[in-house]
Amino acid sequence: MSIEQVESLIAELVQRILAERGQQAGPVNSQTRLLGGELDIDSLDLAAVVVELETRLGKDPFAGGFIEFRTVGELAALYVG
Repeated sequence: MSIEQVESLIAELVQRILAERGQQAGPVNSQTRLLGGELDIDSLDLAAVVVELETRLGKDPFAGGFIEFRTVGELAALYVG
């Protein structure tokens, strides 16, 4: 899967989480900050996104420990390659 496809998947997952709360996300792109930015998600929401990515992509980049990331693009890059 390309980085663009993973970014699109992350955007879809974030938008679904917000829609379940009756909220809408603005545009989500590679530069969108996941926490503390324009998205109204918290660390538990982000954990749900990471679990779903692991399930769908069959890869756990955090198996060896936490890796710091801030944006959609940085998270997506962990699942590519």
